Amino acid sequence: MKITKVYTRKGDQGQTSLVGGQRVSKASVRLEAYGTIDELNSHLGLLAALLPDGPEKTFVECIQNNLFNVGTNLATDQDHDPLPASAHLPEGAVKELEQAVDNITHELPECLGFILPGGTQAAAQAHVCRTVCRRAERCIVALAETATVSPEVQQYVNRLSDYLFILAKKLNFLAGKSEKIWQNACK
Repeated sequence: MKITKVYTRKGDQGQTSLVGGQRVSKASVRLEAYGTIDELNSHLGLLAALLPDGPEKTFVECIQNNLFNVGTNLATDQDHDPLPASAHLPEGAVKELEQAVDNITHELPECLGFILPGGTQAAAQAHVCRTVCRRAERCIVALAETATVSPEVQQYVNRLSDYLFILAKKLNFLAGKSEKIWQNACK
């Protein structure tokens, strides 16, 4: 897709177009949902920039691509318009996340409590991504209360937050950083 012009002036009055052309308020629940997915994708871009070349970086970049499919899905009013091909996640995308979570879990020591987000810069950024992902999930659930949302989208975003949590743990483990466990009071 070639972008010839960045601005259109069509959104200056607080409206935007969905996939299919329907105009909606930029304050709608649908826009909040796919806007939060876009925000997550930007945070994942920072995470990828912090990662060395290797399988984790490649997987994070794959997730970024999948989030464009998620965003297209959410930007389509399925009650009025058919989903374009680009709105579908690749087959097995949810399973891929589950497998990644399982694989990393087997590599790490047992978790002994609630973990304070932090550690290395990359791990801390993975935690930021996780929390934005959880917010995106809440927005998607809110949208699903009033509109059709593909179940695979909700599943993918839910599993993604699990993956980002376990990835943060792995990044700290690989760097030799001990997890900081929540202590019900500061000393």
